[in-house]
Amino acid sequence: MAFTPVQIIGTQRSGSNLLRLMLNQLPEVSAPHPPHILERLMPLLPVYGDLTIESQFDQLIDDVCTLVETNPVPWAALTLDRAAVRQRCEAPALPEIAKAVYELKAAADGARIWTCKSMANIHYAAELEQYSTPPRYIHLFRDGRDVALSFKKAIVGEKHSYHLAQQWKSEQEASIALYENLGPGRVLRVRYEDLLKDPETELKRICSFIGAEYSETALAYHESAESRETANSGLMWQNVIKPVLTDNHRKFLTGLSEADIRIFERVAGDTLEKLGYELVYQKDGTPFSAQEIEDFSQINQELKKEFRSKLRPEDLEKRRPQEQLLKAIAGRLPLIPH
Repeated sequence: MAFTPVQIIGTQRSGSNLLRLMLNQLPEVSAPHPPHILERLMPLLPVYGDLTIESQFDQLIDDVCTLVETNPVPWAALTLDRAAVRQRCEAPALPEIAKAVYELKAAADGARIWTCKSMANIHYAAELEQYSTPPRYIHLFRDGRDVALSFKKAIVGEKHSYHLAQQWKSEQEASIALYENLGPGRVLRVRYEDLLKDPETELKRICSFIGAEYSETALAYHESAESRETANSGLMWQNVIKPVLTDNHRKFLTGLSEADIRIFERVAGDTLEKLGYELVYQKDGTPFSAQEIEDFSQINQELKKEFRSKLRPEDLEKRRPQEQLLKAIAGRLPLIPH
């Protein structure tokens, strides 16, 4: 079977779980919760050396499969056969393994379209473009200040507005550049706020773009087993068992401090305006000093440490197997002599 790959790009905490659960309701689409294969393993590729050496490529395949198997939200109806993954790879490369894994999941689901919602893959678009069938991209974007507020409450990610603004700006600008490079035939732009306001219209537009038939079952995503499994895997995903939260926007006005909003707009104001969002405060493009950035970084690390210390033990436990795997892989890095 020939599969159609679909990659959602942008920044996490922008409604990507909502969209993937909606799409996963369609019989033609497989949209599992992402183990973030490229984001997590691309930086660790030096561990594996020359991937044209069969044993080293096999080790990478095994590690990818283990990453999937230890995902906090399990991939149902799939047992990963390492040999089957290898057989599907058209080249000894990590993106090929990721593609093979998603194809096997789609086959197990009886779907012909697979969707990856690892939004940071915008940084690996050049590698994804090497696929024999390059992906169709959905650039899902949300007001960056609401994204920042959401990250401040999430188990993952940065916690200081400066770092959140830097990340959001970088990923949005890269997504905008990809759209400008490939055009509307390959990249569909979807505003999260529009998805909340009129989900049926937006889903029909998305289905037309990816080549899937629209079904009203997509709007019943919150009743699905996949949504329940996702919600059971962490507090940060509790909203996926609720119908569309039509008012889930502009929460930053009361949820962020004035200082946080000013910092975000100072870093990413141009990008906010580029995507159609109005600034709250007068535009200020003055760069932050090195000392200010150093202070922000220290606060960011303290906030992340403090946040993690307050997490539910069960949320940490669900993430522990993947964290241990990645730590073990990183431990294989050769020591660089001084």
